[in-house]
Amino acid sequence: MTEGDFMIKLTRDEALVLSDWLDRMIGTAEFDGLVNQDRAVWSPLHRIAGTLETSLVEVFALDYPACLDAARERLLDARGEASQPADES
Repeated sequence: MTEGDFMIKLTRDEALVLSDWLDRMIGTAEFDGLVNQDRAVWSPLHRIAGTLETSLVEVFALDYPACLDAARERLLDARGEASQPADES
């Protein structure tokens, strides 16, 4: 890593959930419209999404949905939100 580089550390659960979310959001009209307000953001978003996608073997696993659900539950549990309903706004 060079002096100009920046590193972000994520847990595997955080990486898995973020990767899934980015995969679902990138390409939607609402998300793309928001990012297009500052198009320079596309560069780091694609780098993050690509790095996650190529680093997480779970995305290719047959039990990916179960792995993703378990990761979501662990993250919500760690925040004390596992038993709270999702905001429906």
